[in-house]
Amino acid sequence: MAHVVIMGAGVGGMPAAYEMQEKLDKQHKVTVVSDRENFQFTPSNPWAAVKWRERKHVEFPVRAYLERKGIDFLSTGVKRVHPEQNLIELNDGKKLAYDYLIIATGPKLAFDEVEGLGPQGFTHSVCTLDHAMASHDEWENFCRNPGPIVVGAVQGASCFGPAYEYAFIMETDLRRRKIRTQVPMTFVTSEPYIGHLGLGGVGDSKGILESAMRDKHIKWICNAKVTKVEAGKMYVTEFDDLGQERKQHELPFNYSMMLPSFKGIDAVFGIEGLVQARGFITVDKHQRNQKFKNIFAVGVCVAIPPVEATPVPVGTPKTGYMIESMVTAAVHNIHSDLTGQPADREATWNAVCLADFGESGVAFVAIPQIPPRNVNWFSEGKWVHLAKVAFEKYFIRKMKKGSSEPFYEGSIMKMLGIEKLK
Repeated sequence: MAHVVIMGAGVGGMPAAYEMQEKLDKQHKVTVVSDRENFQFTPSNPWAAVKWRERKHVEFPVRAYLERKGIDFLSTGVKRVHPEQNLIELNDGKKLAYDYLIIATGPKLAFDEVEGLGPQGFTHSVCTLDHAMASHDEWENFCRNPGPIVVGAVQGASCFGPAYEYAFIMETDLRRRKIRTQVPMTFVTSEPYIGHLGLGGVGDSKGILESAMRDKHIKWICNAKVTKVEAGKMYVTEFDDLGQERKQHELPFNYSMMLPSFKGIDAVFGIEGLVQARGFITVDKHQRNQKFKNIFAVGVCVAIPPVEATPVPVGTPKTGYMIESMVTAAVHNIHSDLTGQPADREATWNAVCLADFGESGVAFVAIPQIPPRNVNWFSEGKWVHLAKVAFEKYFIRKMKKGSSEPFYEGSIMKMLGIEKLK
């Protein structure tokens, strides 16, 4: 009997558990280990942060759903991975042995890399549901005492979509409350230009997003490095395209949300051969670690180099379709290994994203993610908002049902008129 352990119960870990259980013969065992009891639908966090969603709409306890499928569940969290011994050390001091390990934990949020950044400092976050709910409470206070907003992503960030989403969602909510004229908004980003997205741009992302920001009167600063945040003030250094300092900004704010850079989680950080310098898991084209052949990784915890050099460092995003594809590849390759077949399934590292702007939205497809591309498509419209709402309902229902049916390869691609992501 083989024991497959999955670290993480999010948008990567839960589908991995369901697919793995469905793929394996009954004599094998699947265990999910998480640091919380609940599944949280992370893409809904920007909505939750302005009170468009309550916790109950985007979170549910996973234990009963996993155990109904014959999957064991531990919510103790992982203190340390010991790959040489095929063990994970849990936060309660116990040890859990594995034959195969899938790491799907997501990242550690590196707020500490910028003084004053994050919920323990002076800015908000939509990276976790807890952070979004804290913003959710503060948003009402802000709307009673409106003033300047600074929103965006700091140097080293790799996930820019939620920053754009939240900027436009806040703008929509302010208009609905009829206080938009009282709120100057500035978008601060490490991207070299609006719409870079950590991908070198996709289609006409630059033109469309710049136009949307002009239309909504949102100013922006690109090539921006946030040096320090104080109560009500953000210090930003702007660089030119050659990386030379161009201007110093002191931006006042009554409310701010800035996405941090990511790192690998403490449980794996610094393990030689498993992670790179930032603590992300290194994998080959089969999602398998090169040194520890029984360890696989999927999602944001995977090491992917930047698409290109930029004046201020930016990372590369891992979008929903890419995570879905990584999960399927890892599951297939573990099954192949167990049955004596070559582990030959490769994930298609393509970028597909739906970003809601409150009443409208943008969508993009980059195939492959790293240029040159076969598909380089970017579009906007109210349909994106409707699709994102439908996606939320579908994915949560799918996680409760225990379905391993692919979402992007099926529903989204058919809707976009793209049959295959190859």
